[in-house]
Amino acid sequence: MLTAPELFQDLGHALATDYFFLREQLTGEQLEMLRRVRVFVDDEVLPVIGGYWERAEMPWQLIRRLGELGVVGEDIHGYGCPGLDPIATGLIHMELNRGDGSLGTFLGVQAGLAMKSIAMLGSEEQKQRWLPGMARVELLGAFALTEPDHGSDSVALETSARRVGDSYVLNGAKRWIGNGSLADVVVVWARTEDGKVNGFLVEKGSPGYEAEVIEGKGSLRAIWQAQISLEDVEVPAENRLPGALSFKDAGRVLAGTRSTCAWAALGHAVAAYDTALAYAQRREQFGRPLSSFQIIQDRLVRMLAEVTSMQLYCLQIGRLAARGELSDTIAGLAKLNNTRKARQVCAEARDMLGGNGILLENHVIRHMADIEAIHTYEGTETMQTLIVGRDITGIGAFA
Repeated sequence: MLTAPELFQDLGHALATDYFFLREQLTGEQLEMLRRVRVFVDDEVLPVIGGYWERAEMPWQLIRRLGELGVVGEDIHGYGCPGLDPIATGLIHMELNRGDGSLGTFLGVQAGLAMKSIAMLGSEEQKQRWLPGMARVELLGAFALTEPDHGSDSVALETSARRVGDSYVLNGAKRWIGNGSLADVVVVWARTEDGKVNGFLVEKGSPGYEAEVIEGKGSLRAIWQAQISLEDVEVPAENRLPGALSFKDAGRVLAGTRSTCAWAALGHAVAAYDTALAYAQRREQFGRPLSSFQIIQDRLVRMLAEVTSMQLYCLQIGRLAARGELSDTIAGLAKLNNTRKARQVCAEARDMLGGNGILLENHVIRHMADIEAIHTYEGTETMQTLIVGRDITGIGAFA
């Protein structure tokens, strides 16, 4: 492994956005993970991802490479997973989303939702059966909570699970399920006859499970989300997650992905800022580079200020997570702050590029579109505001 000074030199442009020298607070392992994923993004993702995005096609070659890079499974220990610390995990998500939001979302679904559900709530047998293959991306996973009529109020889910002998019979519908049409195993959240919410592992090919890819998306086009119908889907009792006994258990899984969203938003903002800066330095107007104009310098500095504040948010939530002190509300505030700022930075960069800003070859328009999905999923800005507002005032402003 390279030493920290060698890693600084090797990362080169990756650290140009680090205006406050936060890299000095990273360990050698964290820097190595940053370097590994950045090389993958620069050399393999950026040259081809625009085409996949435009065609709304899953980039299978890139997805399989994630398993080879050893990044899938993140902070899960054992079972072929890397067992990374929260900051290293966050850096992975930052870099993947700097390359493409669809790839970042795939990892969030595969590792942060499906694998984490099994790791946190599953039996030892379930972990042994699924996690190693999922870490290698030989098996795909999905997480089915959101329903057609229940998004922000997912606690009111209507999908049912009825016990029949040695099995459960599931009926209902799910929507916006990443990998839902492809997965070898889907973590389906359903309400049992006692009114409690449980998690079930529905395996590929189960009769009564139907998934249709949602078409016409203007965001995250290189990953497929599905509308799922469950009609008398029989699930063996041993496929129920034994640790999933209430909606709070689903919430425990989701709490970690909110902080992931903050890191992902940072990746989109870094991509947009880097592109705007490089464009301003090489583009000439009125016989001068754009970067020589006061108004352009002002806009670039404001963008950098937002990116730097997002970095500070991410570093602190990583530290809190490492100490086991990251609360749902802190993660929610970080997600709210970073997605909001990333939207601003992406819009600013798109405007600075003028007409060239809408070309996929310049990447900014893709990030501008993709950040809209991250702004919404894992809890909208409105819901995060209400949750944090209840925490600081002690008064719930919603049901």
